[in-house]
Amino acid sequence: MWAAAIPIYNAFILTKIINRPWWWVILLFIPIVNLMMFPAFWVETVRSFGKEKTSHLFLVVFTLGFYIFYLNYIEDVKYQKERQLSPFTKAGEWVTSIVFAIIAATLVHTYFMRPYTIPTSSLEKSLLVGDYLFVSKFHYGARTPKTPIAFPMVHDTIPIPFTGKRFRSYVNTISLPNFRFPGFQKIKRNDIVVFNWPADTVRFFRDRSGIHVDKPLDKKSNYVKRCVGIPGDSLEIKDGYIFINGEQTVLPDRASTQYSYAIEIKNKNINLQRFAEKFKVKEYWNDANGLLNMNLSKEAADYLKRNKSIKSVTRNIDTLGTYDSRIFPHNSQYVWTKDNYGPIYIPKKGETLSLDRKSIPFYQRIIEEYEGNNLTVDGDKIYINGELAKTYTFQQDYYWMMGDNRHNSEDARYWGYVPFDHVVGKPVFLWFSIEQQDPRNPKSFFKRIRKERLFTTVHYSGEPISYLPHFLGFLALIWGFNYFRKKRKA
Repeated sequence: MWAAAIPIYNAFILTKIINRPWWWVILLFIPIVNLMMFPAFWVETVRSFGKEKTSHLFLVVFTLGFYIFYLNYIEDVKYQKERQLSPFTKAGEWVTSIVFAIIAATLVHTYFMRPYTIPTSSLEKSLLVGDYLFVSKFHYGARTPKTPIAFPMVHDTIPIPFTGKRFRSYVNTISLPNFRFPGFQKIKRNDIVVFNWPADTVRFFRDRSGIHVDKPLDKKSNYVKRCVGIPGDSLEIKDGYIFINGEQTVLPDRASTQYSYAIEIKNKNINLQRFAEKFKVKEYWNDANGLLNMNLSKEAADYLKRNKSIKSVTRNIDTLGTYDSRIFPHNSQYVWTKDNYGPIYIPKKGETLSLDRKSIPFYQRIIEEYEGNNLTVDGDKIYINGELAKTYTFQQDYYWMMGDNRHNSEDARYWGYVPFDHVVGKPVFLWFSIEQQDPRNPKSFFKRIRKERLFTTVHYSGEPISYLPHFLGFLALIWGFNYFRKKRKA
């Protein structure tokens, strides 16, 4: 009886009683996974006392385990020491297999590797719309979920079939503190990073009163951008080019910056469709002056300049002079544009900076929302948690994330810094890629598959190498090994 009163140890004793492995106890302390493990313990407990029927198993789950108390104090049950561990029915076998498959997938999805789809062209060339990635969570350290009560392997919502509606996939009344396991790599400049969008204003659902429901940190929308500035950097953008600590950024050879170009055409019969296909240009449009506009790389722009049918190719640049309220820090003291911006400082954990009327627009959101302080600004006086503050020491690292497609990317220029606790992981492997269907040039599903991108790495230099033959060879070896092993047993 004394063992039942000792937390955690009593769970190990229970695994012996139900004749299950001791490591089941560890799964009880993993958020989301434990939601499936508690019912597993309840079911195995009643089965250990002879209750094998589907009705008994349903009852113990439906009553959240309280059916066990009824069996203990009301019914006369006997412990089945040598019971059959596998379920008696086919349905039971299927349910058991599915539950533990979900548990295994949830562990991998939450703490090791998760799939991700590229929805926009902000990192065009490095990552294309329609790329399917595996994102490593252990490179920078996996986070434990903030919302422990949630459906496994889904993000913020779950679609309701045939209705077009969605409902929330989690309960936000219970929240865990932020915790991240140690990673074996730090975020470096020019790394491609998946993160939760700090300024998430996209709401997929409303509560019954019609008021927007704010998402917890781990349920904010997932974004993927390039980290162009790391903690401690000074960043400035001049005519669209990024300068870090006074030096112009050089991107990896697999990357290519793109800008919007205004194109004046001499020959109206030029085949723009062929050009668009050659350089994979998805969008082009005419502006108010009748000029053709395209998002192009420098290589594509230079190619057009050499074409005799083109009169001029001019890169569109937003010059200084007019205040744009969309641009961070959204303060009229800073008349910046998306192409001429800064300089700004990217905060570093443990760094102390002065606070005044000029600096507070940059760090107000950090102090209030990301680091959980009460901030009040009264004229030239700044109060943090009720005390007059002239300096502030940052509690975590911050990063500056931007897209390579400079004129078609909603990035840090519009919503500011990304805190480290918002970082999800590092894209490492591209397992599938398919072009979007073009209404002007429709193709079949198989013709839209980008075969040269299948099973390629995301980072590194040089042309991507497809590891699809290696993968297929590995599968063939596994199949052959299993085939001869079964044949030998037979």
